[in-house]
Amino acid sequence: TISSTAEKVVYLVVFHLSFVMFVWSYGKTIFTSPATPSNEFCLSKADKEQYVKEERPESQQEILRRAAKDLPIYTTTASRAIRYCDRCQLIKPDRCHHCSACDVCVLKMDHHCPWVNNCVGFSNYKFFLLFLMYSLLYCLFVAATVLQYFIKFWTNELPDTHAKFHVLFLFFVAAMFFISILSLFSYHCWLVGKNRSTIETFRAPTFRNGPDKNGFSLGCSKNLREVFGDEKKYWLLPIFTSLGDGCTFPTRLVIMDPEQLAVSSQNEPAKSSVANQSFPTRPLSESQNRLLAGDCQWVETGPEEENVKSGAKKHIIVSLES
Repeated sequence: TISSTAEKVVYLVVFHLSFVMFVWSYGKTIFTSPATPSNEFCLSKADKEQYVKEERPESQQEILRRAAKDLPIYTTTASRAIRYCDRCQLIKPDRCHHCSACDVCVLKMDHHCPWVNNCVGFSNYKFFLLFLMYSLLYCLFVAATVLQYFIKFWTNELPDTHAKFHVLFLFFVAAMFFISILSLFSYHCWLVGKNRSTIETFRAPTFRNGPDKNGFSLGCSKNLREVFGDEKKYWLLPIFTSLGDGCTFPTRLVIMDPEQLAVSSQNEPAKSSVANQSFPTRPLSESQNRLLAGDCQWVETGPEEENVKSGAKKHIIVSLES
């Protein structure tokens, strides 16, 4: 009797705890407003009027370059143009995209989720991940506790009552949701490890040196901290702990062959002046993102590192001044 009572207490505690965390995370994902760019990315009144009057795209780009010269933006469109939102009339920060459903520009937009009727981005991405994780655990808990009755149902050991149909339905629903959420949660865990959004997976951000799908990857550990924060005790709680402001992100360092660097600089001499105008010179400071503190550089682990260790080639470290 004592043993059965203790099992019931543990069952109820785990059940209610998982349910509370599931509802809490789900609510935070739904009701957290998408983060939008700050006012510094908006064009001034004079620039807006001049931009609307200009009919040539070249002249409009010149206005945007002049307005973006002091902004911490490091990515452009595929055609090397400044990323500008005509709907919101602002220069898009890195990783920012316009959501047609919400009709706003969302910082570090991942996707618009119809299940939560909200955009998943910088402000609620951690909540979305926790929502998936606690949904997964909740479905697993329900399926595991119903499994013994499900087995009895198939072996005809369950009493012939209407309850057996409820058991059958509950088990299949929990199992199907578990499989579905597991695939989605695994995919987003992979995105966090690579420091990519769903949009960036399908369309790589364009830096000065061209498109780079790993341009924002700092290594798995720092990528994880960028989303969940520095203090691990808050990682499993649906409270906002993500690093940065959503407008600026540190970019990775890339190992490049000196010969390839020299060839690329010779092939684009005419574009260099345009690129210098398109990209600001102001780098990210340690005060803007704590991921920069205490480290001089990050190098993405890859096959080039093996060549460095073996002495087969000499490489130099260059920064993507994106």
